Amino acid sequence: MSDSLHIIILAAGAGTRMRSRLPKVLHRVAGRPMILHVLAAATQLEPETIHVVFNPRTPEIKQACENFAVNWVPQAEQLGTGHALQQAMPHVPAAAEVLVLYGDTPLVRAEDLKPLLDGPRAAIRMLSMELTEPAGYGRIVRDNRGRLAAIVEERDATTAQRAITEVNSGIVMGPASALHDCLHALDNRNDQREYYLTDIVAIARAGGIATAAVRAPLGADLEGANDLAQLAVLERRFQARAAARLMTAGAQLADPARVDVRGDIRTGSDVFIDVNVVLEGDCDLGDNVRLGPGCVLKDCRLAAGTRVHAHSVLEGVQTLGACDIGPFARVRPGSTLETGSKIGNFVEVKNTSLGKNSKASHLTYLGDSSIGDRVNIGAGTITCNYDGVNKHRTVIGDDVFIGSDTQLIAPVSIGDGADIAAGTTVTRDAPAGKLTIGRCKQVTVPGWKRPQKK
Repeated sequence: MSDSLHIIILAAGAGTRMRSRLPKVLHRVAGRPMILHVLAAATQLEPETIHVVFNPRTPEIKQACENFAVNWVPQAEQLGTGHALQQAMPHVPAAAEVLVLYGDTPLVRAEDLKPLLDGPRAAIRMLSMELTEPAGYGRIVRDNRGRLAAIVEERDATTAQRAITEVNSGIVMGPASALHDCLHALDNRNDQREYYLTDIVAIARAGGIATAAVRAPLGADLEGANDLAQLAVLERRFQARAAARLMTAGAQLADPARVDVRGDIRTGSDVFIDVNVVLEGDCDLGDNVRLGPGCVLKDCRLAAGTRVHAHSVLEGVQTLGACDIGPFARVRPGSTLETGSKIGNFVEVKNTSLGKNSKASHLTYLGDSSIGDRVNIGAGTITCNYDGVNKHRTVIGDDVFIGSDTQLIAPVSIGDGADIAAGTTVTRDAPAGKLTIGRCKQVTVPGWKRPQKK
């Protein structure tokens, strides 16, 4: 894209209909604030500068966008969209092309804007959209030659005009010099006492500046969210689009309407995703990966053939070969699972490497551990990795058998081929190839009486 392109994103609106203290543009779609979706689309157009008009009383917007290069433009008083654009124009060179976007339109994509970018450079162009239910939007009125004649707000429209299904998206593009002249002529003589950006169409035509309304290929992608009901509609549209991408890439979805994508997800072939799965962050799903119902994955790399059974939660997990996880397992960041390993039901794993064909089948906590190959971890085993101040590591060699209800008090090492008897509390290193037992001597207390309720 030309170096002369400047993009202005209007994001100062309070969003009172959201009934929330959170600024409107920070409400989330697919797990990300709406404005981040818009910034991502704007960045793809490679503009010289992105300007964001924001309310200085909501600095959390700047904090949410800290990973983007942005020129922040304060709008101390919210006096309408035209007024918001007036605040940003002094930051734009006169020879630039200006594209105006909105922080509450999270479905907009770079390709949606292409018709506008390819339009006549001398004209002020409005991006329009066709909606089957246009209520609430300004109608695009064209003359008998099909040219843009006016944008009529719904409250001012006649019955015939309200029947028009081509509406204004609010997205505008044009030469900075022409926009500056039109904005200078804006007034606020209306019921809301605001400066409306849509009024520049009439001002431009009166001043001999060419105008055009360019239809977007998918109008629904340009819709914004003014309340929580509209936000929910945008969420479902986003998810339908994400599900379609997954299926195109080779993933079979048990029900495309019951999978939520909240990040960048890549899949191999013959992947199966069951219902109510949530995929967050940056995930790679290799060939033949299967995800059971109700699973949540965030920032995971699952090798081909990995099976994740129902209601398991994985974050920051990497499998290095086909392995088995769940059901009802929790695998936390820093965990690596080798080929053939198994994490069973009600097992929690954190910052742990599990070797080839090793298994912890049920009711176990493994934290800050290095576990070798062909290890069996019995039910109820706990690595006691935290002393109240510092974390300590447990190292378990190859071919070790850990009996049920064992506590491993870190830092501690278990040698290759060792056996740890059930119920043992291991406080010192256990030697290789030996049976280690650490229990109290069993006794029976004579005369013992169970306490009675008073």
